[in-house]
Parts: sequence; C-alpha cells; structure tokens
Amino acid sequence: MTVIVPTLRWERPLWRDGATRVVGVDEVGVAPTSGAVVAAAVIMPPNCHRIPGVRDSKTLSAGQREKLAPIIRRRAIAVGVGAASVADIDRLNIYHATHLAMRRAIARLGGHDHVLVDGLRIAEFEQQVGSYTAIVDGDARVYSIACASVIAKTVRDRMMAKLAVRYPEYGWDRNSGYATREHRAAIRAHGLTPHHRSGWQAIQVLVAGDQLGLFDQPDDLGVEPALPDTLDIEALELEAGPAPFA
Repeated sequence: MTVIVPTLRWERPLWRDGATRVVGVDEVGVAPTSGAVVAAAVIMPPNCHRIPGVRDSKTLSAGQREKLAPIIRRRAIAVGVGAASVADIDRLNIYHATHLAMRRAIARLGGHDHVLVDGLRIAEFEQQVGSYTAIVDGDARVYSIACASVIAKTVRDRMMAKLAVRYPEYGWDRNSGYATREHRAAIRAHGLTPHHRSGWQAIQVLVAGDQLGLFDQPDDLGVEPALPDTLDIEALELEAGPAPFA
C-alpha cells in the first residue's frame, strides 16, 4: 500500500494572503454502530514545518498516534474537539450530525480565518463557519487536516478505553464499536446500551434476530473506537488522563 504524505500545499497560499489562523478539520466515528461521532479542528502556525510521521490517522498504529498527538497539541496555535452524541445522530442522521461535530470543534478555537475540511462541499457550511475549502482525501493530502485526524482519533480511542471498563461485554476496546462478530454476539446476549445507535436499521435488524447479510463483515477492520454519548470532551479527556508515550 502506498502511503500518502500530507503537504502544506493548501495552507501556504492562505498564509501568504494573510490568513494566520487556517484550520484543518476532520472527523472520526461515522461508521460504528455505537458511540458519538467526534471531530477535531487544528490551527498550526503559519510557515510551520511538518511533524515527521503525521499523516491520515487510519494509516497509523495506535502507538504512533499516541506519540504524535501530544506533539501536535504542543505545536498547534489552537486545538478544538467537538462531538455529536448518539441522540444527535438518531435525531439528525449521521451526515448532519458529523457536520454538527465539526462546527462544535471549530467553535472552540477562539476564532479563525479559513477552514480546510476533509471531504466534499457541505450544504450551508460557509454560512456557519465562514470561508472554507473542501478537499477530497484531505486527511491524507493536507497537513493540518491530517493533524486533526490524529487528534480526533486519539480522543475517541481514549474515551473508548474508558467506556469499555463500564461495558466490558461488548469488546469496544478491541472492536471500536463496529459490528464485528464479537460485538454482534454481545448485543444478542446482553442487549443494547445507551451508547448504541439504536435508531440505525442495522441495529434494529440485529436485535430482531434477522441478519439479512447486513453484518457479514470481517473482524479485522481498520476501525475507529466509539466515544461515549457525551459532549463534555474536556472533562472526559481529563478523566481519561494524559496520552501515554510509547
């Protein structure tokens, strides 16, 4: 597999034009059947040098992410984390809930000049966050978005480890909230928790006992862990403790 190294190609023209607070935004947790979706927004200093090893969080191991996240936080001008809860997801649908998490992350930065966001153009996003650029595969190609990807993933990882202590039956520290065989078996045996996305058809089908092929997935997914159904990210991070250095 070819690993793409993100560059500062999108940030540099903005910095030259006087935009000193350029935000990279990314989210994690769209696909799991449990937990919130979480987004991170990161502003790196103008004309900064890239931190070696930073790239799309999906291509990094947990240990690599845990080493990089505190370095990113130290070097960043500002970092914001926001989430959309399971209730938000069920109420809005995952598409709108994801963008709500992004807006909440951006709102915690204390001001910005321009936003770089992973993915396609988002309806009415400019009215809500100001000028922005959407870049397909931005988490792999754009440095500040890659930084946000790492932060978002490590926050969710830490919260998932905490949640797994409270709900050990579901193996969330291993399957990250995805519908692996282990997770499906636990739902059948123990039912749903408040952190399951019970409004999703796939969950409803599983609880009803009719598979219909919806859960025929491999268990070795490159998965993202689920976040508890809460928006108090700072309190959860404090409770979970600092990220360990490997």
